[in-house]
Amino acid sequence: MIEITFPQMLIFITAAWIFVRLVCNVKGKTFSLKREILLLLVYICIVVIARFVYFELNPVLGYPLPLRIVFNRNYRDFIQLKPFIFISDIYEGDKLNIIGNIAMFIPVGIVWPVCFRKLDRFWKTALACIGFSLFIELSQLLCDGRHTDIDDLILNSIGSVIGAAVVFVIRKIRDRRIKEN
Repeated sequence: MIEITFPQMLIFITAAWIFVRLVCNVKGKTFSLKREILLLLVYICIVVIARFVYFELNPVLGYPLPLRIVFNRNYRDFIQLKPFIFISDIYEGDKLNIIGNIAMFIPVGIVWPVCFRKLDRFWKTALACIGFSLFIELSQLLCDGRHTDIDDLILNSIGSVIGAAVVFVIRKIRDRRIKEN
């Protein structure tokens, strides 16, 4: 078992982010401070999602508990593939779970198409965000006390699609106004 605190994960994510951004800037031979500041929104999305997905709050003290990664468990016991079973039958805080999973991914749906030029179509953005949500859900299989749930994938996808819809509707309105003028 490996135990990771939130500050340790934050340092890891930050170091990985800096490394990737340096490699991209050296490889592309260009540096744009404006672009790097914009890309910080992606970094913030990753950090916030990592905090809420992997680190439960201590109910008494209110700080994030360490994440325990385990490799020797029966993963099938921690996968829920039947839609809407977990929300309706098991989880008592279902409204918070539904709202939280949707709300957490709305910024991803907004930020990604703004930051990544290749996400120039709604369907590309939706697929990228759903893929990210799938990665998050599957990575929880290694986390003690966490599970992979199709409901979370559905709710996260709804959130990112809502965010992407906002961006693409605004772009469509903007493009229409530009054509009219």
